[in-house]
Amino acid sequence: MSTIAIYSLKGGVGKTTLTVNLAWCSATLSARRTLLWDLDAQAASTFMLATGTAREAAQSVFLKDADASDLIRKTAIPRLDLIGADASLRGLDVLFHELDRKKRLQKLLTGLRKHYDRILLDCPPGLTETSDQVMRAADLIVVPVIPSPLSERAFAEVLRHLGAKANVLPVHSMVDRRRKLHAAALEAHPDWPVIPMASVIESMATRREPVGAFAGKSASGQAFAQLWQAIERRLAG
Repeated sequence: MSTIAIYSLKGGVGKTTLTVNLAWCSATLSARRTLLWDLDAQAASTFMLATGTAREAAQSVFLKDADASDLIRKTAIPRLDLIGADASLRGLDVLFHELDRKKRLQKLLTGLRKHYDRILLDCPPGLTETSDQVMRAADLIVVPVIPSPLSERAFAEVLRHLGAKANVLPVHSMVDRRRKLHAAALEAHPDWPVIPMASVIESMATRREPVGAFAGKSASGQAFAQLWQAIERRLAG
């Protein structure tokens, strides 16, 4: 089992879009038993994938009031399960600090190891206690970076925080190649995967589906598939 964290210091960079689409690629294109664990109190991934309603219990597993497997929900996508987020996660940073257990998340993930081939973590933005827990637990950290000076500065700060040993894959997200700033950033980092800005991606929230489920042959659908292949290669190496 490999754990893949989709993380960014900044919000609004396409983090949830990446998580949901990569989870679909894992479950559908690679036919892997996949779990998406939504750790962001905004619960955007949960909104995209959840069926039905659930009580607010997302934080309880960190208090040992629940087993992580008790919170798993099936999605409409074969081989893809979900641990959803809710407003109770707003206090997760404080909880981690009070518990003083630096590897609590890692221990919970170990308990899920026999059930899944890939676990994807949709992480809240910022350098926090939660992000530190994620960094300790993840085998690969995927960082969406909008082609802009502020977003690239934030990525550089993430690298400084993680250190040289971290397994990090930067991804240019929300790319509009017609913009000179975006084109220059892509030229500066030609080896970074690219996810375009596209109306088909924006329609995900309305359809509540990953792009691959309704437009897999589109340029965006192919971009997510190619990114997933790059992730699989990185994990295999």
